[in-house]
Amino acid sequence: MSAAPYGTCNVGDHVGDDDVAVRVNRERVASAAGLVEPDRWVWIRQVHGAAVHRATEPTGADGPVADAAVTAVRGLPLAVVTADCAPIALAMDDAVGVVHAGHRGLEFGVIEAAVGALRQIGHGTVRAFLGPCIRPSHYEFGAADLGRLVTRLGPDVAARTHDGRPALDIPAAVRGALASCGVDDLTEAGDCTATSDAYFSYRRDGVTGRQATIVMR
Repeated sequence: MSAAPYGTCNVGDHVGDDDVAVRVNRERVASAAGLVEPDRWVWIRQVHGAAVHRATEPTGADGPVADAAVTAVRGLPLAVVTADCAPIALAMDDAVGVVHAGHRGLEFGVIEAAVGALRQIGHGTVRAFLGPCIRPSHYEFGAADLGRLVTRLGPDVAARTHDGRPALDIPAAVRGALASCGVDDLTEAGDCTATSDAYFSYRRDGVTGRQATIVMR
């Protein structure tokens, strides 16, 4: 429904797109996925922090400030929107979670906070899935910021772009954060948002839309 630069299926309601278009896009996503209507989902207002919302009911479009959500409620979709940051699905036997992890969230510990919150409501082994995100070959990163993440998550997060500049390896940072809280069951989509025209990418396009990652038990 959205027109350029948000075309086609932008679901982000905070990027300047037409509100009606965003609502229709969300409804189409829900229908295509066989889910309840989007106003019965859990949406969060993402701020690149480490807060986790423990969901027991839908929030509607104007949800709480958080960068992750967990629930043990069956049939309650949890959503995050991204355009380069890492979207992560978490699952236990009887609970699920979803995480939006950019470089600030990774530094502040959003993944560890989400895993901890999930373990408080669920049972069994935590399994994780990393969706499409920007890859280091196209994610040039400042040395000072990179140094803090290396200190926190280990040397594997430091990489180089395709032209040799310092870069942040977000997938490596996700792996490191998960490993630090005892999660070693990780599946990765492997797609780079900056190089695939199947995804929105803020680093590539600037003004652009957002894709959704939706998790439901």
